[in-house]
Amino acid sequence: MLTAAVHRFVARRTFYSAPVARSDHVFLHRNTPENNTSIKFEFNAEFAPKAAEIIAKYPSQYKKAAVIPLLDLGQRQNGFTSISVMNHVAKLLEMPPMRVYEVATFYTMFNREPVGKYFLQICTTTPCQLCNSTSIVETVEKHLGIKLGQTTDDKLFTLVEVECAGACSNAPVMAVNDDYYEDLTPETTIKILQDLKAGRIPSKLGPQSSRLTSEPITGLTTLTTEPTGPGFGLQKALQ
Repeated sequence: MLTAAVHRFVARRTFYSAPVARSDHVFLHRNTPENNTSIKFEFNAEFAPKAAEIIAKYPSQYKKAAVIPLLDLGQRQNGFTSISVMNHVAKLLEMPPMRVYEVATFYTMFNREPVGKYFLQICTTTPCQLCNSTSIVETVEKHLGIKLGQTTDDKLFTLVEVECAGACSNAPVMAVNDDYYEDLTPETTIKILQDLKAGRIPSKLGPQSSRLTSEPITGLTTLTTEPTGPGFGLQKALQ
């Protein structure tokens, strides 16, 4: 039998658990007017040869390994990875549709809902935060009149935040579709948005500062002189 002290301890002890996630946005499919199985999808004349080329890279018994590049191809044609895109990829690769759904819901690169013509992804992880990526998010939100996760009424822009765009030395960074814009300031960010809205691709990709790639912003610190030749520093007996 439990002692009185143990009874008191058990009575006082409180158990905690993490809150239940209420959003099923990433994992479940629900039919919408833009995304349902009645909307047919097949690779068109431009993308069908590319799909065949991708599948041909794999042995026939392993062609399911092409699922990620084919989903990416479908998203490029369709604008997002709809249920019809996933079903078509499953048919091409002779896979159970559920296996394709599992891939599409795991990788955040696949957009499960329609997005704007220009998909803006602003990195907000630590290096970008330290370089004031918050000001870039606020600039885009104010200029476009939307919040993170929203799309403009004209369907031109969708804004999301991402965790590490892989350009930490050039923070803050914003990806627009496949292009990176780095070393951003509120002013250069607005210029990029204005160009895109006018139908122009900004003339300068990558760093929007004075540097060309990811060299130190204050100037080079290594390899600033002519490299020495073979044998430099060797003792004479070894030359």
